[in-house]
Amino acid sequence: MTPQPDSRYIVLISVHGLIRGHDLELGRDADTGGQTLYVVELARALAQREDVDRVDLFTRLVDDSHVSTDYQQPIEDIDPKARIVRIEAGPAEYLPKEQLWDYLDTFADNMLGFLRDQDIAPTLIHSHYADAGYVGTRVSSQLGVPLVHTGHSLGRVKRRRLLASGVKQEIIDKRYRMDRRIDAEEETLGAASLVVTSTSQEIQEQYGLYDHYQPERMSVIAPGTDLTRFHPPDGSEQKAPIKKELARFLRDPKKPIILALSRPDERKNIATLVDAFGESEELQRNANLVIIAGNRDDIRDLDSGAQQVLTDILILIDLYDLYGKVAYPKHHRADEVPILYQLAAASRGVFVNPALTEPFGLTLIEAAASGLPIVATEDGGPIDIIGHCKNGILIDPLDKQDITKALLKVVSDASRWRTMVKNGLSGVKQHYSWEAHAESYMAAIKPLLEQVEPPPTAPVARRPMLYHDRAIFTDLDQNLLGDPDSLADFLRIMRENHRCTSFGIATGRRLDSALAVMRRYGIPRPDVLITALGTEIYYAPQLTADDAWARHIDHLWYPRRVRDVLNDLPGIERQPKSEQSRFKVSFYIDPEHAPCLEEIGSSLHQADLNVHLNLSFGQFLDVVPARASKGLALRYVADQFGIPIEHCLTAGGSGADEDMMRGNTLAVVVANRHHEELSQLTDTESIYFAEKPFAAGILEAIEHYRFFDACQVPMRPEDDKSGE
Repeated sequence: MTPQPDSRYIVLISVHGLIRGHDLELGRDADTGGQTLYVVELARALAQREDVDRVDLFTRLVDDSHVSTDYQQPIEDIDPKARIVRIEAGPAEYLPKEQLWDYLDTFADNMLGFLRDQDIAPTLIHSHYADAGYVGTRVSSQLGVPLVHTGHSLGRVKRRRLLASGVKQEIIDKRYRMDRRIDAEEETLGAASLVVTSTSQEIQEQYGLYDHYQPERMSVIAPGTDLTRFHPPDGSEQKAPIKKELARFLRDPKKPIILALSRPDERKNIATLVDAFGESEELQRNANLVIIAGNRDDIRDLDSGAQQVLTDILILIDLYDLYGKVAYPKHHRADEVPILYQLAAASRGVFVNPALTEPFGLTLIEAAASGLPIVATEDGGPIDIIGHCKNGILIDPLDKQDITKALLKVVSDASRWRTMVKNGLSGVKQHYSWEAHAESYMAAIKPLLEQVEPPPTAPVARRPMLYHDRAIFTDLDQNLLGDPDSLADFLRIMRENHRCTSFGIATGRRLDSALAVMRRYGIPRPDVLITALGTEIYYAPQLTADDAWARHIDHLWYPRRVRDVLNDLPGIERQPKSEQSRFKVSFYIDPEHAPCLEEIGSSLHQADLNVHLNLSFGQFLDVVPARASKGLALRYVADQFGIPIEHCLTAGGSGADEDMMRGNTLAVVVANRHHEELSQLTDTESIYFAEKPFAAGILEAIEHYRFFDACQVPMRPEDDKSGE
């Protein structure tokens, strides 16, 4: 992969849901909503610009008999310059986003491997939602390219809403993995050079809840809509089968249609809309209600939330005896959504969105583009959309009378209706076309593209390591030092396999301290020595320092500001100067008096410091640059020297080793290092918990993984005689 200075290769990441280039299954479940449509349309819109060379949208590959085979295709072309790239991560079957967190490191490793094989390097990575932010932060850090992020919805906002509804904190964290999500969001906001939002309210009221709230790095770029798909009725919609489907529900199908289209989600507040309609005889005389709430064969097969919403709707229809006045079809195709808008517009109807909260409201601009006035919740996106388009009325979604009054104003006043339609059509074209979105997007990212630098390159002198097939990286202290006999056996095994296996040590110690310990225990210099928690890399035989790595991790590193922030916190004391280094600020921490790690991180985030915190054995706190860690350093070395990451066996045991062991590496925690800091890794399939301690545990893992069985010694070019 060679970076091209004038190239514009934009990478989008949207991990969860079901994403394809045609017939998107919008509303199929909570993970296949507006975000999936947004990212596909964004990829297309950017690819159609002359100043963009390529767009790749990365998502998860799904091989599951319960979903279409489309989602198991590794690459899908959606435009001459745009593709959907599907990455393997975790089990093959379709999983809800809450179950994907343990597989995101694998996604990042596989995605990075794909990108390394491309002929040009990405110039920008844009992540969508917290899970993609987690991946994007790691990939952009390793490639050294700018990260743009769009949250779509935010964990802190959702947690507040769930708490307000009476759900207990521990249930929220367990069911939604909320702690991991919010941590990922904070980390992503700290790493992102730009955050793209749909509305100004998102910036002020939602992102403002985060420690890494930096409004100067945030830009409002409203999503677009496809004006070739969504347009006013032309008569053809009257022949569509979906019209007959609606008509079989309705006693007088010629009445104006009040159209509601959303997932069957409690937050969409459809039941309140049915309540309002049921309580108003005037509204029933003047209009029919059409509810499009996803697709279903059997309500009992849906998740509990969707079951409850649809059951409540059916109960209300029965309570108010709305049969013949409300249509609620079980199925609709994606290509019938524009027709539904057109049928409502042709009936001189109205589109209604009564959601409790609405970050943007893509359906509102689709409806406006189709010639429909809109009635929508006075929250988030609808405020901006109606403000720009002057085509609707804002409502209090909890006030049934307010909903009724607004709907009657639209369907009962022909002049008002025509004015709203005209305003909506011109407003959408001006503010919400994909061409306008792409233009604003490119203007926003232009300063970031000018900052792109070539990825770091290791010293040329170390290229002989290219001929190693695999590598073992281990922490130093308790992994190697506790048992001289097993250490001798381990070193002998490494010598016997040195022609195909590199040996690396990754330690939190400084270089001088690590070398002193190694001399004392007779450990020869490894091929690679990663010191100071991944901030320094040295290569044998002369301990050549990797200066490119140092330049790479220096990005946004402010050690003096780190010291200033932490010096003021109780229970925290700086370690001696001998334990400090250029890229590592180290402290002793007294857990009885010091804030918890989350509060310490919050203090640093609020000071606009994006860093990695490492807590080891409950008493040692180290702060390093965001681009530095043992795991990132290991991946950098493996990539530079052509060693597949899945051929790397890592041995660790403290919290500082966690990212070295996640993802595609093979990993072992030796028996004496089964520390509580790594207890969350016990269910991770690729991590082996050895029964033996120290180096004997590493030897046990070598046997467990049959690590040397397929070890190959690649041929050096000077040994290749085939061309003679």
